[in-house]
Amino acid sequence: MDSTAPGAAPQGLDAFRRGWETQIGDDVFQLPAFTPDTAGDFRVKGRVAKVRDVAIADLHAASATRTTDAPGGDQDLVEMYVVRRGAWTMGGPPDRGEQTVSAGQFLLRHVGRQSVFETAPHIRAQFLVLPSAVLKPLLGNRIVTGSADSAETRLLTAFADMIHVTVADLGPAGVEAAHSTLIELTKAVARGRFDDVEPRLAPALTQAAKNLADRRLADPELSPAMLARELNVSVRTLHRAFATVGEQVATYIRHRRLQEARLALTAPSGRLSISELAAHWQFADGSHFTRAFKKHYGQTPTEYARSTGAVSSSPNRHPPGHGPAESA
Repeated sequence: MDSTAPGAAPQGLDAFRRGWETQIGDDVFQLPAFTPDTAGDFRVKGRVAKVRDVAIADLHAASATRTTDAPGGDQDLVEMYVVRRGAWTMGGPPDRGEQTVSAGQFLLRHVGRQSVFETAPHIRAQFLVLPSAVLKPLLGNRIVTGSADSAETRLLTAFADMIHVTVADLGPAGVEAAHSTLIELTKAVARGRFDDVEPRLAPALTQAAKNLADRRLADPELSPAMLARELNVSVRTLHRAFATVGEQVATYIRHRRLQEARLALTAPSGRLSISELAAHWQFADGSHFTRAFKKHYGQTPTEYARSTGAVSSSPNRHPPGHGPAESA
């Protein structure tokens, strides 16, 4: 759904609402009424997915939004907001007042009536609507807030990202498993701890670890132990989760580093020497990097670069003072 294209603003809200109703319907979460200024300049894009009675929306809004002050209808839902940029402010019962979720934070709550909300311009957030039957007894009247980078929230958002990619291809058993996993991961957020003996959560744990590793590939401290510590699970649990998808944690890290090094070899300008690449991607030295690269890709780094036209015959391709430091 995208209403950010030039000239789309006057009909942006209508287009967005049609997309939401087509993909989500109004049986899970009905979009509220928006103020006239919001309706006149509604520039929002995103993707939505529905897994039975769970809705997931990733939203990027260029414009500010505000709903009307008209009282909403009765509803019985659990909502979770994970804000990456900007801020999302929502109304609540009189005894609790407004709640604002700032960038880098999440909020999880049960709601009994549709309430007003507003978002800052240029917000980027994930919004989840979940059934209350299982989650309401766990939450009660609590509003759970915390860091969007908490271990439990990372697991939930990583799995939600997987849902966007796979939901169209899931059969009935897959839909049931995905739904159950979303509920279990939300329970983990509410409790502040991950049930590391729950086998249905292994794919989410694996994806969250991969996401974290991808952001820390150049970090010399990156290791299975560091990932497990950041995700608040044991190293054994992390290895067991990777085993369910036929991978090893250390192998994933090494292969991703090799992939990034291969991309760097064909950079149009400023290509690093072999020794510099080895140091940047945490290989012991140029020789270890070259052997690992050749084992994985069947060519040495220089052979690969030449095969793609990234290396000329000029001996001055490497930065001054840096030789190729490569052995076949």
